[in-house]
Amino acid sequence: MAKFFNVVLKDIETKNNYNLSETKGNSNFGLKKWLTFLGPGIITAALVFGPGSLTITSKLGALYQYELIWVIASATILMMVYTSMGARIGIATEASLLQTFKNKWGSWASIGTGIGIFLVTASFQAGNSAGAGISFAESFNTGATPWIIMITLCGISLLFFKSFYKVLEKVMIAMVGIMLLSFLLTLIIAKPNLLDVFAGLKPGIPDGALLLVVALMASSFSIAGAFYQSYLVQEKGWKKGQFKQVVKESFTGILVLGGISAMIMISSGAILHPQGIEVKAAADMGLALQPLYGNWATGLFMLGLFGASFSSIIGNASIGGTLFADALSLGKNLNSRPVRLLISLIMVLGAAVAIIFGRLPLELIVFAQGVTIFVVPFIGLGIFIVANDARIMGDLKNKMVDNILAIIGLLVLFGLAIANFKNIFLS
Repeated sequence: MAKFFNVVLKDIETKNNYNLSETKGNSNFGLKKWLTFLGPGIITAALVFGPGSLTITSKLGALYQYELIWVIASATILMMVYTSMGARIGIATEASLLQTFKNKWGSWASIGTGIGIFLVTASFQAGNSAGAGISFAESFNTGATPWIIMITLCGISLLFFKSFYKVLEKVMIAMVGIMLLSFLLTLIIAKPNLLDVFAGLKPGIPDGALLLVVALMASSFSIAGAFYQSYLVQEKGWKKGQFKQVVKESFTGILVLGGISAMIMISSGAILHPQGIEVKAAADMGLALQPLYGNWATGLFMLGLFGASFSSIIGNASIGGTLFADALSLGKNLNSRPVRLLISLIMVLGAAVAIIFGRLPLELIVFAQGVTIFVVPFIGLGIFIVANDARIMGDLKNKMVDNILAIIGLLVLFGLAIANFKNIFLS
């Protein structure tokens, strides 16, 4: 796996001769400047990793310990490839990616993509709202409904700041920081066997794990997140001269995402697997810590669950609202009224479903998976085609290494679609 990372990073660094006018020779390029560039990559990572991802990684760790670490590593590589393509498209074009789809294939492509992503994000928003509410309810021994309402109102209130992107960036960095601290300390508490952990990088699927592996890959390799990266770099105002730094920091955000997933799976494997504890919800991992390490350990994990849930509430809604508005030619700027209204709509819908049903209803899961089957693989194919169009991309078009890894990603996407189709409609 390390060879893949080195090849990709080497290719990115050598493929262009752009100069970083803002950073070259600047001794003040410290932590603050690094965080400034890190924004879009961290936002993408934070919106991809939610309570669903946390539940799946905890469950796989509890069932199979470290045997499926390789899945997280593979999903991280593929996510880096497609996030890089999204970032390059955003830098190379003045038009949004949906507008580029429209110019290349017609209105049906942009409208279908925008509506499809809106439906998927709206369907899964209830899980994010429920996860955020549960993290507080379990910690304070109260009902989840008041917390869901309060957290949703907090999320909507952020939309009324003058520069929503800057607020979003700061909130996401804070949430990712909370998750990193929480899950890193949980990992230290768990004291896993490092030799066993590294053995989990060898590919292999244990008996009965296929569907969970599919779910883990689908939740970690998010085409919607990679697609949205093109919007974030345009919102940020990045230019071609900053290309290499942009891609490196985008990679950093995705590596953080992979690291968080790995820490949770390893912690779950070290703590839950030996006890034979089954994970049914994201909060189960935190509750399992209490008998062994006390309330403080449970509270620590619940803080990480809140970070994952709250970041996904805002980020997931931002993807759906922005792309739906752009598909309807209502604009794509995060500060525009139509975009903010649609983002708010997704938050409200998610909170309402979470309060009424207490969780994400099975019917909504099936619906979201059904939309994913017929939309996401073709969105990935669209990103791939645009990233290879020299007329659009110029010197930023895909190179050979990009295409090899991107094709592997496409095969994974269509494989996931086929597996989900069989599971939903033929089983």
